[in-house]
Amino acid sequence: MNRPRRFMATLAAAVAVAAGLVVAGPTGTASAAVTPLGVDISWPQCDSQVPTDQAFAIVGVNGSLGNQTNPCLAEQLDWASQSVGGSTQPKTQLYVLFANPGLKASVWPTSNTYQGTTPTNPFGKCATKSGKKQLTLACSYMYGYARAYDDVTIRGAGRPAAYRWWIDVETGLSYQSDTAQNRAAMQGMITGLKAGGVRTIGLYSTVSQFRTIAGTVKSNSPLYGRSNWIAIGKSTVTKARKACSGTPLPGGKIAMVQVEVAYGSGTIDRDVSCS
Repeated sequence: MNRPRRFMATLAAAVAVAAGLVVAGPTGTASAAVTPLGVDISWPQCDSQVPTDQAFAIVGVNGSLGNQTNPCLAEQLDWASQSVGGSTQPKTQLYVLFANPGLKASVWPTSNTYQGTTPTNPFGKCATKSGKKQLTLACSYMYGYARAYDDVTIRGAGRPAAYRWWIDVETGLSYQSDTAQNRAAMQGMITGLKAGGVRTIGLYSTVSQFRTIAGTVKSNSPLYGRSNWIAIGKSTVTKARKACSGTPLPGGKIAMVQVEVAYGSGTIDRDVSCS
C-alpha cells in the first residue's frame, strides 16, 4: 500500500505557505451529497481551496514535524466548525503526529518531569548516564509525553476535551528500529494528551505501517483496542467503504477510512465513516 501523501511536501514549502485558507464548493464530490463524507486537512492545505460540503472534518495540529505547529490551525478549525453534519462522526476532530527521533531529537528528555509535571512512568526513570542522554524506554515515553502535552497546551487547539484526537503513525516520520521504543513513545503521547484534557484518542495508520513502527501490541497495552482511522491512499470512495470491514489495528475497530480522491485540479483526502 502506498503511503498517504500528507507529508510529501517539503519543509521549505511549509515555511513558504501563507497562513490562510480558501474554501470552495464540492468539485468532483457529488457522492458527498448522497452519502456524507468527511475531509481532513493540515498545513499542506494552507492557502489552498478546500471543500465546504464536508459532514465532518479532521484538522492536523502540527506542521511537517511533531514539534511544529500548523500555521493555519485557527483558520482550519474555524472551517471545520462549519461542517454540515449528517454523519455519526464528531463534526470537528484533530490529529497529531507520532515521532521518535531518539537521540537525534533537538530536545531529548533527561528526567521524568516536563513543564512542572511528573507523570507516572511505567518504564522507570529517564535519566542521563555519565552525563550523556540515553535512548531508553523511559526516555522514549517522556519524549512522547512532551510532544503530546505541547500539542494540547501550546498549539492553539483550544478546548481539547471537545474533540476526538488521533495519533498519526506513519513511516514517513521519524521512528526507531526497536519497536518497543516506539510503543513507549506512543504510550507517552496518550498520557500527555490525557494530561492536557483530551478524553477520546484513536490511532491513524495503515496495518503495514503500524506493524513496522509499533511491532506486536499486547492486549494489556494502552495502544490496544483503540478506534482506528485507516488510510488506503489513492482510490475510490466505494473501495473506502469496503475497507471499513478490513483488518483493524490491534484490538481496535475501524471508525473511519481515508481515501485520496480527485478534487479540482488536484486531490483531497476524503473520509468515510464506518458507522
